[in-house]
Amino acid sequence: MAYEKGTELPPLTVHVTRDQLVRYAGASLDFNPIHWNERFAKEVGLPDVIAHGMLTMALGGRLVTEWLGDPGKLVEYSVRFTRPVVVSPDGADVEFTGKVAEIREDGTARVDITAKFEGKTVLGKAQAVVR
Repeated sequence: MAYEKGTELPPLTVHVTRDQLVRYAGASLDFNPIHWNERFAKEVGLPDVIAHGMLTMALGGRLVTEWLGDPGKLVEYSVRFTRPVVVSPDGADVEFTGKVAEIREDGTARVDITAKFEGKTVLGKAQAVVR
């Protein structure tokens, strides 16, 4: 696949559910109750349970790997966590978009990723390098 600056990746919307949060907690061994216990989350000042930041990051990575068709072509990926994804009993929709922002001399490309929940960005400086 040849990369061109400005290429937009197909958008991805993921519906995150509380069931997924419990499964992710088990897979990641992150059992912090802010991710699964509504009462606890509210007691510590959150509006409801929140998705694991690393789960949100992984979903952003999925945007890129689905576009690439080969997860092995993703060589670097980093984000900053800027805002939580609040997961109500009905779940939460997180919208991901991406664009090729830079073509490098070594043949790799930088993809800038945007992740939004309720119209607000939840990942800052989300960037992937692909080969």
